[in-house]
Amino acid sequence: MLHLRSFEWVFGPKTDVWLQMTTGGLLVSAGVAQLAAAPGPQGPAQARRIGLGTAVTLLAVDLIYVPKGRIRPTYLLDAAMQTGWITAWLRSVRSERRGAHRLPSPLRGSAQEKVGSRDLGTR
Repeated sequence: MLHLRSFEWVFGPKTDVWLQMTTGGLLVSAGVAQLAAAPGPQGPAQARRIGLGTAVTLLAVDLIYVPKGRIRPTYLLDAAMQTGWITAWLRSVRSERRGAHRLPSPLRGSAQEKVGSRDLGTR
């Protein structure tokens, strides 16, 4: 958390500053893990899992504790943002799957397949 006073101005005064700092630190850690995801096919999937888990958790907190009066209704703004992140991450899964179906098989049209078909006497 960079500026506690502005955070409290929007979301209300806090008695447990340590909890705000801990939550902020965990969110930064999750973001760094997403940014450091390995290149290749597993990297984006790992980043997506971290993003979805984080967004679903924060959304649940907002939707449980605003109605109970434990946190201010301004947290519903955060709930809207988390819903946006969840939607974006889920769309990225769908678009990735659609793209994967359009890509040719690694062997389709390759020299290996052509050699194999000649060996069988087919063209």
